Amino acid sequence: MMAAIPRKEYSPLPGQRSALLLLTLLLMLLGVLVGVTWVNYRFAQENPGGNDFLPRWSGTRLYLANGWSPYSDQTTRAIHERLYGRPARLDEDQVLFVYPLYSMLVFAPYALVGDFTLARAVWMTTLEVSLVLLAALSLTVTGWRLRGLWLAGLLLFVESWYHGIRPVINGNTTILCALFITAALLFIRDRRDTAAGALIALASIKPQIVALLIPFVLLWAVSQRRWRLVGGVVGSFALLGLGAMILIPDWILQNLLQITAYPSYTVAGTPRAVFAEWWPEVGNRLGWLLTIVLAAVLVREWWSAWGKGFRWLLWTASLTLVITHWIGIQTDPTNFIVLFLPLVLVFALWAEGWGRSGRLAVFVSALILFVGLWTLFLGTIEYGAQPQQHPIMFFPLPLFLLIGLYWVRGRAIHPSLEELRPS
Repeated sequence: MMAAIPRKEYSPLPGQRSALLLLTLLLMLLGVLVGVTWVNYRFAQENPGGNDFLPRWSGTRLYLANGWSPYSDQTTRAIHERLYGRPARLDEDQVLFVYPLYSMLVFAPYALVGDFTLARAVWMTTLEVSLVLLAALSLTVTGWRLRGLWLAGLLLFVESWYHGIRPVINGNTTILCALFITAALLFIRDRRDTAAGALIALASIKPQIVALLIPFVLLWAVSQRRWRLVGGVVGSFALLGLGAMILIPDWILQNLLQITAYPSYTVAGTPRAVFAEWWPEVGNRLGWLLTIVLAAVLVREWWSAWGKGFRWLLWTASLTLVITHWIGIQTDPTNFIVLFLPLVLVFALWAEGWGRSGRLAVFVSALILFVGLWTLFLGTIEYGAQPQQHPIMFFPLPLFLLIGLYWVRGRAIHPSLEELRPS
């Protein structure tokens, strides 16, 4: 008899092992995303809402299906019917589309989903993933190296604090804007200026978020002779705006009409409006005084940043984002997730400058913000046709960041400190 030929054990080559590992990780990630989307779908079924997402999803879907302008009366009526089952009363949220027409680039993939509950669930998953990416990019751009429990804690914080959960539930696009802004600053650091300009322009799908940041970045770019950054911002704006005109030639006028109507049906959207509600006799004057003081602060800091390096740009951009929400531009605390980068910058500089004491300050401050904001929201929530956050939510986070940013200003911009990366 012939002896049996021994079989060799199969051992994949190193490249095959890497491909197999990558495929396994991708399948695991896909499974996680499907699971998260299922949880979001069940939540959306049991908790109607997503009112920030609904008018943009409906407006985009009606344009794609019927060619209706998202700013038209027929589109608005269709949104009212979906939300209220009838035309909206004058004292109710008119849920207008409001956003620039080119924002449909962001909403179009979700508008292809005919079931709003499913579309909302997928959108919520997108925002939750964006929060993780926002945390990762914020760490990268600030140069803060976190590992282990500290990294896990930051990711848990960004997904579960008040200013993270509320925009996810409402479907607020500000999370994407925050991600675009943070990525743009990282690209500026790495001198990828054209891409940075495109991201800054794309963040203007919510114009009030970048209304002050864009002019500051352009001024800083001119002072640095970073003409590709200037061209990236201006060129991207032109491409988005003119491209949208091909679809609806007078979209800017239609959009402006909705923007001017927006404050008439929303709750107080500026500190001045809040003060006027609280103290009718002096509130308006106090609001204007705050606007003037903050405008003077911005002028001074923008002038100081002229010709300076990236660390100075990062600190001043963070300050600009904070002041944007108090200076008198219509906004909402739901948009405050855009202040996550300034928060990480403050925490990073505390940890960098104070060692163990700095890390303790970060932990205590994050705990106070987490517990305090949720306690304040739940203790002041106002119930009507829908639960409304109290105007007091306008103040804790921006106040904390104004104090924190000036606390770390010297370290953030000191010329003897090494740049986060050469600019």
